[in-house]
Amino acid sequence: MTAAFHIDRFTHDHVFLGASHDANARRTLWVVALTATMMVGEIIAGYLTGSMALLADGFHMATHAGALSVAAIAYSYAKRHASDDRFSFGTGKVGDLAGFASALVLAVIAIGIGVESLIRLFQPTTVAFTEATIIAVIGLAVNIVSAFLLAGSHSHDHGPSHAHGHHVQPHRHGHEEHAHDDGHAHPVAGLRSQDNNLRAAYVHVLADALTSVLAIVALLSGRFLGWVWLDPVMGVVGAIVIARWSWSLMRETAGVLLDRTDEHVAEEIRELVEAPGDARIADLHVWRVGPDAHAGIVSVVAGSAVDRATVQRRLKPVQELRHLTIEMQSP
Repeated sequence: MTAAFHIDRFTHDHVFLGASHDANARRTLWVVALTATMMVGEIIAGYLTGSMALLADGFHMATHAGALSVAAIAYSYAKRHASDDRFSFGTGKVGDLAGFASALVLAVIAIGIGVESLIRLFQPTTVAFTEATIIAVIGLAVNIVSAFLLAGSHSHDHGPSHAHGHHVQPHRHGHEEHAHDDGHAHPVAGLRSQDNNLRAAYVHVLADALTSVLAIVALLSGRFLGWVWLDPVMGVVGAIVIARWSWSLMRETAGVLLDRTDEHVAEEIRELVEAPGDARIADLHVWRVGPDAHAGIVSVVAGSAVDRATVQRRLKPVQELRHLTIEMQSP
């Protein structure tokens, strides 16, 4: 006979938003405002001065502003629908969806920069060095401020660690017994967060900063050394770096969206359950359902000495698990 037990380490509303969701949303909105302001300023300046370099950079920044706006909208959507029963595991992965979309935008930007740079390498055009350098410096300053805004939550989210146990209410249905154990807990302090929505916004800002730095180097070299060819060469270098960032972000977010098994967490679960030697995991599924949250389905083969409560106690150290289903099977 098989007994399946469902243990929610948080609550049954399946809210798996990141611990710093609201703070990250505010940071992203500030960056959107800065980027949009810079974009408008560049486009207006380009029209007034007749500088194609300013116009081109302004429209280039518009793509980043659009992608950052998607990130901000994703935070809002995830929060607004966090308790919507139509989403079986909540809206914790909305940010990964937005991050994947941003990665695609970055890839398109990289291709565009690369193609345009190659064309200019073989067909040099007149560059307004003074205007372009000034705007590149201003753009770099905006990107540095934006990077500092996002970097505050980029690496780690910190939250208090506490849990409240509740009485388990079992009920039978056919040959299966289900038990729901409601608890309220938060990730331990220092638990690494993987908010890919914030990461995507951060990468967009870094991409802009990189292109600004490369542009400043190329423009100064062209103005004072006559190395006009360096401008398109730097463009190609920037395109390659941005493409690599895009691919890394795309690969990470796609894995989350496709419920890729988190090998680190799975190995920890396997070790904790099987280490005493009185139980064996027959089937195991572990996947991310939010920046700080994983869901797991563990099928355990064990004798009468090991029950659901025993397995649950063994898995308590796995703080990433926020929704767990334990299935007990007889040998």
